[in-house]
Amino acid sequence: MHRRDFLRAAPLAGGAGLLPPAFAAETSKLKITSVRLVRTKPRRPVPSYRPAPGSWSTGGVEVANPMSIYPEYKAQRSLFQPDPGKLGGFTVEIATDKGVKGYGSGGTGGGQVVEQHFTKLLLGEDPFNVERIWDILWRSSMSYGRAGIAINAISGVDLALWDLIGNALQMPVYKLLGGETKARIPAYCTGNDIEQHIAFGYKRLKLAIPHGPADGREGQLKNVELVKRTREALGPAGDIMLDCWMAWTERYTLEMAEMVAPYRVYWMEECLQPHDYEGFGRLNAQIQSTRIVTGEHEYTRYGFRKLLEHRSASIWQPDIHWCGGLTELRRIAALAAAYDIPVIPHGGGGQDSVHFILATVNSPWAELFMPAPGGPPEVYRRYEEDNQITRGPEGIYMRPSERPGFGWDFDAA
Repeated sequence: MHRRDFLRAAPLAGGAGLLPPAFAAETSKLKITSVRLVRTKPRRPVPSYRPAPGSWSTGGVEVANPMSIYPEYKAQRSLFQPDPGKLGGFTVEIATDKGVKGYGSGGTGGGQVVEQHFTKLLLGEDPFNVERIWDILWRSSMSYGRAGIAINAISGVDLALWDLIGNALQMPVYKLLGGETKARIPAYCTGNDIEQHIAFGYKRLKLAIPHGPADGREGQLKNVELVKRTREALGPAGDIMLDCWMAWTERYTLEMAEMVAPYRVYWMEECLQPHDYEGFGRLNAQIQSTRIVTGEHEYTRYGFRKLLEHRSASIWQPDIHWCGGLTELRRIAALAAAYDIPVIPHGGGGQDSVHFILATVNSPWAELFMPAPGGPPEVYRRYEEDNQITRGPEGIYMRPSERPGFGWDFDAA
């Protein structure tokens, strides 16, 4: 079959798995011929600008973190995080013998694993065999990486395969997953530019908490003042969440939960270091004024099984670029669904993760980040356009792209 016939058949894809009727009795007949890391450039870049003075940024302002106990690293995350140009995230392009390509992004350090290990395992494989490929990559790397960099690498490859399949069949990924479970996705906004986010229309805000145990009682009071100011600006009906980014202790969390209780906090996120399943379980059992949630820095279904065993969280927050990709995120969500646990992915409003949310019953919200204040009007018009923003009773809603695959609109080099 010629490539043009292959693509012409693609829109006929129906309920018989991922393949259209023309392929019901055979495999996709695609073979992976190229795997390479790429740099991407948007085809329609938004204007660059200097943010308004005082704008919030996780890289440029103090945010509580695991390194806050060391004064020389306390001021901002960029002081201790790796250089993105040397050990950052990556984007991988997977190409086939019929010219169909897919792109996926993975977490810190995963690119070298893809180049130096996974490429030889991917060449010659049928990209439609996503379960087989995931298992091959998992089994081949478990001796050195059942979490962290190796899973970051698997995540990027897996996402590229899903994008490739969507491009081959000319279907958005959410339709490959079974279609939409909601007409539009309620979204919350992360960041401390509170006034901007409320003016835009958000009714759910997640605050990056600036202080932890290293700041003592004074830091606690400053945290409470931030929450109080947000509640006063948002009004009684909206939701407030707190991102504590692995910075707190059990005792500190119990104290903070009591102190912010009058302001009706919806959840407190990642209060402890991610491996402390028992500590999270104790907090989840003791704190009744809010929800204890975590999972951003957890890996694969096996890590989330530990959260389940210790009853560590009432909401799970896997990141599609770190937890093992879309294939593993679906497994995590299925495990959670069996226990009526919502899954609200970290960074879930990203152009890939949002396909999962639309197609998943127990994934109710998406996380978005607004462009900083101070930009030209085009920046915010594009933000609305790119995320298909609408407004309604829950504030801001979004949807994924209807273009094939994840709907990427960039050039890769």
